[in-house]
Amino acid sequence: MKDYLNKLPKEILDLIYLARDIAAESGMRVYLVGGFVRDLILGVNNLDLDIVAETDGIAFAEKFAHALKAKLIRHRRFGTATVMHRPHLKIDFATARKEFYPAPGHLPVVESGTLKDDHFRRDFTINAMAIDITAGNFGKLMDFYGGTNDLKNKSIRILHDLSFLDDPTRILRAIRFEARYNFHIEPNTLKKMKEAIRIKMLDQVEPQRVRDDLILMLKEKRPLKEIARMKELTGFSFINPKLKVSNRVIGFLKALEKEIVWFEKSQPLRRQIDSWLIYFLGIIDDCSLNVSQEICRKFVFKKGEEKRIIAYKRIGKNFVLRLSKKGLKPSFIFSMLEPISYEVILALKAKHKNSELQKHISDFFEIYNGMKICVSGEDLHGLGLKPGPHYQKIFAAVLNAKLNGAVKNREQELDLIIQKLKEKR
Repeated sequence: MKDYLNKLPKEILDLIYLARDIAAESGMRVYLVGGFVRDLILGVNNLDLDIVAETDGIAFAEKFAHALKAKLIRHRRFGTATVMHRPHLKIDFATARKEFYPAPGHLPVVESGTLKDDHFRRDFTINAMAIDITAGNFGKLMDFYGGTNDLKNKSIRILHDLSFLDDPTRILRAIRFEARYNFHIEPNTLKKMKEAIRIKMLDQVEPQRVRDDLILMLKEKRPLKEIARMKELTGFSFINPKLKVSNRVIGFLKALEKEIVWFEKSQPLRRQIDSWLIYFLGIIDDCSLNVSQEICRKFVFKKGEEKRIIAYKRIGKNFVLRLSKKGLKPSFIFSMLEPISYEVILALKAKHKNSELQKHISDFFEIYNGMKICVSGEDLHGLGLKPGPHYQKIFAAVLNAKLNGAVKNREQELDLIIQKLKEKR
C-alpha cells in the first residue's frame, strides 16, 4: 500500500507521516480506516482522513491537534474526535471499539476493542479495511473480512446477517454505494436487506438519522439512479406513509437534474445551490402542503431548509400564471423572484414548461439578480434628506428604474432621485 500512499498530495501525506511519528512517540498503534482506504484502492479522490488508535483515539487526536495548532472537537461518548485543519480539511480520530445494539435500530453501546472488533462493527466489507501507519508496519493493509476481494468483484457485502436490523440506515448506504461505484449488492446482502425492508425497519430508526443518510444520497453527483433504486427496493413510505413517487415524479426529477446542471454551468459565480434539497422537492412533489409540513417536522429539517420546502409548496397557480405572461417588465420579474430561494426558482423552472416563464427565470439569473445601484445613503444625505425608512423606498425605485433600463449610471440615478424629490414638493 505504500505505492498508493505515495501518490497522495504532499499535504495529505505529511499529515499521515505526522500521525506515524506521534504514534511512535506515544507507543500507540494507529491505522487509516474506512472510506479513505476504500477510495485509495479504487483511485477515487477522498482526502478526509479517518484514523483509528487501538488505545485512546481522543488522546492521540489531542497530540495531533497540538502539533498542528488546529481546532479539536471531542465526542467522548463515542471515543472519537475531529481535528479541523485548514478550511474543508478534517481528520477524524476514533478509539478501536466493539459495539452491540440494545434493540434493532437503536444507537449502539460502545466499548473498547481491537482493530478487528472495530472492523466487524462497520457496514460493509469494502469499508472494513485499514492501512497500518505505525512505523514498523507503515503501509501494511489490514483486511480481516475480504474487502479487497469485494472491491475487485464490485460487491456490496454486509459483515453479518443482522447488519440491517442493527442499523437500518445501512439500507440507504448500500443503495448509495451501489450507484456511486456502479457495484452490485451481492445476493445474501440483498436478501437480508429485503427482509429488513419488508418489516419496515427504516421506520424504527430515529428520523434524524434517516434524514442524514437520505441527504447524503441526494448529495451524490447524479442521484437519479439511487432514487430509482429506492423506488424499486424500499419505496418512500419511510418518509411518509402517503408518499408514492409516480412515473410523473420521476420525469420531474429528470427535469430537475437538467436545471441543476444548467445552473451550475451558467451561473458559476452565484452561491452554491443545495442540489439535494431540489431533488427532495421533486420526491415530495405530489404531497400536499400539510403532508409536507408533517415531513419537515418528522425529520427536523433546519429552519432554512423547511422554509424553502414550504415556500415551494405555497406557490400557487396564480403566481405561475403571472410569471408566464408576455411583456413583463424586468422590475416586475425581479419583484416576484427575488424573495424566493434559488432552489425553489429552479424547481419552478423544471416544473413549468411555459416558454415565457422559462425566459423570465433565465433573465432573472443572467441579468437582474445581483444588479446593484450606484447611489448610497451618503448621496441622499447630501441632497438634504434625513435618514429614515424612505431611504429604502428611494433605493427600490432607483433599482426598478435600472432593471427596466431607464437609468444606466450614477449620474442618471441621481437625476432620477432629484426628479422624484421635485415631484413631491
